[in-house]
Amino acid sequence: MSAIKEHDKKQIVGTYARFDVAMVSGKSATCWDETGKSYIDFTSGIGVNSLGFADDEWVEVISRQAGNLQHMSNLYYTAPCVELADRLCEATGYEKVFFANSGAEANEGAIKVARKYSFDKYGEGRNKIVCLTNSFHGRTVTTLSATGQDVFHNYFFPFTEGFVFAKANDLVDVVSKIDDSVCAVMFEFVQGEGGVIPLEESFVEGLYTYCQKRDILTIADEVQTGVGRTGTFLASEQFGVRPDITTLAKGLGGGLPIGAVLCNEKTCNVLGPGDHGSTFGGNPVSCAGANVCMNRIANDAFLEEVRRKSRVIKEAMMGIREVEGLSGLGMMVGIQLHSRKAKEVAQDCLEHGLLVLTAKEKIRLLPPLNITDEELSRGLKILREVLLANEGDILG
Repeated sequence: MSAIKEHDKKQIVGTYARFDVAMVSGKSATCWDETGKSYIDFTSGIGVNSLGFADDEWVEVISRQAGNLQHMSNLYYTAPCVELADRLCEATGYEKVFFANSGAEANEGAIKVARKYSFDKYGEGRNKIVCLTNSFHGRTVTTLSATGQDVFHNYFFPFTEGFVFAKANDLVDVVSKIDDSVCAVMFEFVQGEGGVIPLEESFVEGLYTYCQKRDILTIADEVQTGVGRTGTFLASEQFGVRPDITTLAKGLGGGLPIGAVLCNEKTCNVLGPGDHGSTFGGNPVSCAGANVCMNRIANDAFLEEVRRKSRVIKEAMMGIREVEGLSGLGMMVGIQLHSRKAKEVAQDCLEHGLLVLTAKEKIRLLPPLNITDEELSRGLKILREVLLANEGDILG
């Protein structure tokens, strides 16, 4: 066992079931372990490295910012934070943004906005939020309370009150859970941890219309789907809606921790001084990195390339008997397997030099958005070979 692995097992709390590999460097969508073996990365650090490893522009900008001002209290103004807010509002059509450190924090912020909006307008007692079964919104106690998967709930009782659950893609069930105590409905357009399962357009349209008529806020968790991952800057664009609140994180910083709560004209002035805060929210270095991502990703030509690469991935999975079906949007792809276990396939891919993720019993692919055609081709070749291994003949 290497020194890195030995010290990890000895001194880091064992909350992660790590693969038996220690990574040391990366460039674009390729990384290398401590033995010098290379891997094509189809994970992006679970959707974080939107521009891959060590992007030249990104590295230059964050290095320069770190040399000028690495952190400043939110009691003062800083240019990278304001620039990022401008870019986000311009790209999404939202009015204002609150910056946090992560997706879970962004979702906590969204929950607070929704509850205070309702308190200010309707008084006490209108504070429940309807969430969807099979959802995932984070690992803090409150965002676990909003997560519709029992597997995450054991051990941590009691949970934060005020969340009820309805079936995804079942508008009748959602409506049945809404009464005078409900202030918002929270959902993911594609349930990532739940198995890369998109919501149905008719369900989203019906839910949005129902909530608008009753002044029930809609909260879209786009922590994984946002920032170009699905082929549009926000997944909501493909459903023809703009929720009252949208949360972002993961790919926004390109590898640095950042979260964002986007608020529309109805919700943008709900929080005032002292209502919420985050010591590291709007950190200058994280915002500088996010500005690079925004400049590159919030661009029609870049997003068209994401959609093209999505088609390449899906076409490469055709004709493989082990592939039972495909799900997801853009470069967020779920592969339903016919007979093999997803974790076993992920391990086989690792041994052949490809990093993939799992989601329930699916293989989940989240390649860097700017992965080169050559890296994409190499990675897909490995994935095909692994999936075809039991079929007797390797195609292509």
